Amino acid sequence: MNGPETDKKPERLADPPESAELYHYRIRFREGIREYAAFTHGAPLHRGELVMVHMEQGPEPAIVGGCLGAFLQPADKPTCLEILRPATEDERSQYEALLLQEQEAFSFCQAQVARQGLLMSLVRVERFFDGSKMIFYFTAENRVDFRELVKVLVRQYHTRIEMRQIGVRHETQMLGGLGACGRPLCCATFLKVFDPVSIKMAKTQELPLNPAKISGNCNRLLCCLTYEYEQYKNVRRQMPKPGKTLDLGGVSWTVLQQHPLTETLTVSGPDGTHKSVGRAEWQNADANAPPEDSKAGMAPAAGPPANARPRHNRRRKPGKTRQE
Repeated sequence: MNGPETDKKPERLADPPESAELYHYRIRFREGIREYAAFTHGAPLHRGELVMVHMEQGPEPAIVGGCLGAFLQPADKPTCLEILRPATEDERSQYEALLLQEQEAFSFCQAQVARQGLLMSLVRVERFFDGSKMIFYFTAENRVDFRELVKVLVRQYHTRIEMRQIGVRHETQMLGGLGACGRPLCCATFLKVFDPVSIKMAKTQELPLNPAKISGNCNRLLCCLTYEYEQYKNVRRQMPKPGKTLDLGGVSWTVLQQHPLTETLTVSGPDGTHKSVGRAEWQNADANAPPEDSKAGMAPAAGPPANARPRHNRRRKPGKTRQE
């Protein structure tokens, strides 16, 4: 876990326009974890400044990462947090002590896990600013009986203890790192939810199906496979599908493959030659169904067997009429 870095001198940010009511900023509750958007009614803040943010459990300290701009209303009301005020000197000292306490709790819990032989991996420890609760994040292959561990932690810290099991994606989100593109991981910077990712998305975008190339630091499919998937799917929907016949200059060409990135088609001629067709060509061509003679060799549909018993329709009994 990273140590406190709040002693850095705050860097002055550009003042938002004076006509706006709300100033929006990027904030982090701990160094190296995901950023959140927050707004304030007060004066402009500085990059690296410690502020108090309104949370359900009470005010929590956070570090200002940058200015997003000035708006008349919160940019995203359901998820945009509210900055109450800059932190005082006492709160700044308490925050630095809080980071050290989390590091100490992480080491203590890790030692207890090894001592009790629990099959779990501790990821991170978070402690509320008021000390009312501590959350221990961990990963495990199966269900873990950590009741004895919780008792030890309660006796040690005299506060509420929550053991929260997370998946490998959330573990990578908490630990952070760099992706194959060389930039910080999307999940550790701006992603709020993990959308489902399938191998079909890689096939649609014509990516190599090598697990080493389409998997992230969590050994799961890359989250960025979802970013352009809809665009590729829409382009493919507009293009003639493989197997269709195109009339190009009076010659019938069969579509072999689609290339949505360049919006081109690979087609095959009657003599077996292949060529690439651009968007302008295949849009003006007449897309026809496969030739009818290809169906000539198909066997007729099989009828009922000769020795099948005939089906007799049962005569329904007439219903009784009601006499008045």
